[in-house]
Amino acid sequence: MSSAFELRAPGPRGTPPLLARLVDDAALFPPGNAAMPDAIRGHLDARAGEWAGAVGLFLCPASRLAELITELIKVKPVKPIALSLVIDTGLGGVPKAVSIVESRSELLALRMVEMPAPSDVDEVWLERVSEFVPEDVIRVVEPRRGGAEWLDGVRRVIEHGSWPKLRCGGLSKENFPSVDEVADFLAVVSGGGVAFKATAGLHHAVRHTDPATGFTHHGFLNLLVATARSLSGGDVREALSSTDAVALGEEADALSDQAAHAVRGVFASYGSCSLDEPIADLEELGLL
Repeated sequence: MSSAFELRAPGPRGTPPLLARLVDDAALFPPGNAAMPDAIRGHLDARAGEWAGAVGLFLCPASRLAELITELIKVKPVKPIALSLVIDTGLGGVPKAVSIVESRSELLALRMVEMPAPSDVDEVWLERVSEFVPEDVIRVVEPRRGGAEWLDGVRRVIEHGSWPKLRCGGLSKENFPSVDEVADFLAVVSGGGVAFKATAGLHHAVRHTDPATGFTHHGFLNLLVATARSLSGGDVREALSSTDAVALGEEADALSDQAAHAVRGVFASYGSCSLDEPIADLEELGLL
C-alpha cells in the first residue's frame, strides 16, 4: 500500500515537509460544488502554480467518474491526475469504479479510495474493503462519529490497515466535532501506527467562527500543531482550542524536519473545497 510519505513528495518550490501535499482538492464537494470543468481547470492550474507542492489529490465521487473522464479527454492533461475516489455508490460499487479508473490510466492515477463505514464497522465489511481496493491504493474509512462506539470503530479501521477519516464540519452543527472528540481521536490514532485523513470544515488555517452560520470551525493548522503535541506529550486540547494564529504559526514553523515528517505520518492530508483559501492563510502566516 502507498505510504503517507509518498503522497507528500516535495513540490517544485521545495514546500516545507509539514505542508507538502497537505491539501486535497475537494472542489466538487459542498459547500464549493464546483462544476466539473471549473474543478479540473482549477486543479491543473494549482498543480502548475507557485505552491503546487502543497496540493494533494483530486477528489471525485464514484457517481461522477464518467463526467470526470469526459472532461479530461477534452483537456488532455500532460500527466494523469492523481485521484482519490470517494465512494458514494455503496461498497458494492467499488470494483466497477476502480476498474473504470484503471482502464483510463492515461488520464487518472488511482491513489486513494475513501468511503463511509456502516454503523457497525465489523471485520466482514472491512475485509470486503480490502478485497475490493488494490493493495497499492490507500483505503480511507470514515466511521460514524458519536460515543465510545465511534472510537471503537476507529480502532478497528486502524487494526485493519486502513486510514480512519475525521470529519471536522459540514452543513449542520452536528457535523462539527468538539475539541474533546478531536483530542480523543488523535489519542487513538497517534498510538495506532497509521495515518488519518481529515475532511470538511477546515476552510482556514486557524480556528474561527463563521459569521454567516455561527459555526465554529476547526483550523487545519490547529490540527497540525495538535498532532505534533499528541506525539510529544503536549497539551492537545489547548492547540485545538487556540485562535492565536501567530503562536500556532510560530510553533509549527519551529518543528524540525524530522518532527514535521512524524506529524504528517499521522495527519496525512485533508480535503478542502478551496485551494486558494488555505494557501492564502499559509502565506499570510509566513509558512509558505
